Amino acid sequence: MTDSRSSHTPRLVSKLEVSTDLGTFLGDTRIRLLEAIDQYGSISQAAKHVPLSYKAAWDAVDAMNNLADQPLVERSTGGKHGGGTALTEHGRKVIALYRAVEAEYQAALDRLMSQWSDMDSGNVRSFQQLLRRMAMRTTARNQFVCTVSGLREGEVDYEVFLRLDNHNELVAVITRDSAEQLGITIGTEVVALVKASAVLLMTDASLRTSARNHLWGTVQRVVDGPVNAEVTLDLGAGKTVTAVVTRESVVSLGVEIGQRACAVFKSSSVILSILG
Repeated sequence: MTDSRSSHTPRLVSKLEVSTDLGTFLGDTRIRLLEAIDQYGSISQAAKHVPLSYKAAWDAVDAMNNLADQPLVERSTGGKHGGGTALTEHGRKVIALYRAVEAEYQAALDRLMSQWSDMDSGNVRSFQQLLRRMAMRTTARNQFVCTVSGLREGEVDYEVFLRLDNHNELVAVITRDSAEQLGITIGTEVVALVKASAVLLMTDASLRTSARNHLWGTVQRVVDGPVNAEVTLDLGAGKTVTAVVTRESVVSLGVEIGQRACAVFKSSSVILSILG
């Protein structure tokens, strides 16, 4: 008899992707396409099995063949059945290697989850949520996981108040349409994105600005460039914020490692995203 609890235990499932500088080379869909080509000897039948459109299947095959050091798939013409598509021996080796790595990857995830077996279901799901956050890709340098703590509705815009931690709160201004599409309500977890180029620095606490967001921290790192410098502030609790400012500004502010400084940015510079 199967333990009824096991059917409700969350499981991390691996999705392996092999990429090159030119883009994605192999992934689950492409591997399944290659396996179907080997089984059916026909690109049209393989495409239906995956499923993919006929054009998408050929585009994938062409991309793989272009990126591989040897062809993975060969087309044949003529013959009793009017030609077809065949997997090369190199293609079979690539599939075997991919599946072997995928199996090891999955085994590693299973071992990881077994270490968390004494945790309750809620904590495991929190861990999975953390992995989803880490998997998100964006060009914005600053990413903050926040909880919506307040909403102020205007005729056109929404002011969204975001609780970053026990000491810091952010404010974002988004359109009503955006708020409705995201389904933002009090308590919703969101990711606030702020480009480093939109962040200003100040060191004088007595200065007043029109910007709504002020994050005080300690200068952790300064990376100089020919024109601009990248300054990262440690906000505590493992959180940081990065600003890209001119080298002249760094000099005039006297920015140094360990110095107290404030990252300043407008509420309109905050982009909100919700993890699916």
